[in-house]
Amino acid sequence: QVQLQESGPGLVKPSQTFSLTCTVSGESITTYDYYWSWIRQPPGKEMEWIGFIHYSGRTYYSPALRSRTSISRDTSKNEFTVQLSSVTPEDTAVYYCARWGDYHWDYWGQGTQVTVSS
Repeated sequence: QVQLQESGPGLVKPSQTFSLTCTVSGESITTYDYYWSWIRQPPGKEMEWIGFIHYSGRTYYSPALRSRTSISRDTSKNEFTVQLSSVTPEDTAVYYCARWGDYHWDYWGQGTQVTVSS
């Protein structure tokens, strides 16, 4: 059974940078041919794809967030991380990590709330 668990700060001040980590169990993040993803849902809005890191290590980002986003991984810990910089209150959302495989999102973390506020 594949499990994903997000962790990170719950509250961030505007203009700061925050990082969220997704710890994966039950599957290696280097297994062919999965994409390990970050997605968020702001309050009252639809889900928004942030980006993903391929099993190969290649990264892909949403054009809307590319300039402020970085996704990396630590294969020794089987985890991947998203970093978002220059945050504003509009970055307040529930952030999820998920796996993309076989043309669909098949496993999700439970989500973690990030609030941007002074």
